[in-house]
Amino acid sequence: MHWSELRARCRLEEDAAILALNKPAGISVTGERHDTDIVRLAEEDGEKLYPVHRIDKVTSGLVLLAKELTAHGELTRQFNKRTAAKRYLAVTASTGLPDHGVIELPLSVGRKNRVRIAAPRESIVRTDDGPARAEWSVEQRDVLAGKNYPSRTEFDVILRGDAHTVLAVRPITGRRHQIRVHLAWIGHPVAGDPLFDRSDTYPRTHLHSWRLRLDAPWRDPAELDLIAPPGPDFWTAGDTVLTDDPTTLLDHPARL
Repeated sequence: MHWSELRARCRLEEDAAILALNKPAGISVTGERHDTDIVRLAEEDGEKLYPVHRIDKVTSGLVLLAKELTAHGELTRQFNKRTAAKRYLAVTASTGLPDHGVIELPLSVGRKNRVRIAAPRESIVRTDDGPARAEWSVEQRDVLAGKNYPSRTEFDVILRGDAHTVLAVRPITGRRHQIRVHLAWIGHPVAGDPLFDRSDTYPRTHLHSWRLRLDAPWRDPAELDLIAPPGPDFWTAGDTVLTDDPTTLLDHPARL
């Protein structure tokens, strides 16, 4: 794989300070041992990039990289302070989710460095607020002893099918594997997720980093508002074409 080809094919936005890419599923951003990643590929080709955030290797979509350290510091602070607005798209091989959901479940790291909910599965409680909204949570007394991380994920259903549901997801906190673990532990795993879906039905994980909005004081206007359209492989789940018109589906103020 040549960096110049990947860069040209995936580039969404670029200026003197940043490079935004629409990453294919199956390529790491940085730090994967014994694997090729974006940062390493760029460095081997003479370009130094600093990842502002990370998405999983199996996740496609928007990745923001800084080309210089001043911008890197400015942008990573917004992630740390949770002022960066993030949106993902996810497909679950399930039905029955409410129009709007809030998953308020703490995370911990278990054996073999695996992320899990920091409570027994049977202690998770679903609370319905009318027919269209539900929240999943656990009582503090049920949280396991040890280090855990409060985590919140919000989602809206944007498409319902016979066997699949498409979600617009907002991770309020940005924990490792947060969306994947939260959805799996409430019984609606991301289709094709190698951590939770062993069906071999899906050739890829149907999670996509879709939108990102941050302050960018060096720009005029002083904002980065980035969108990474999912490719056709995202909209084909197994043998099912989820939509023939994704642009119309996503082009709605409520999705933003």
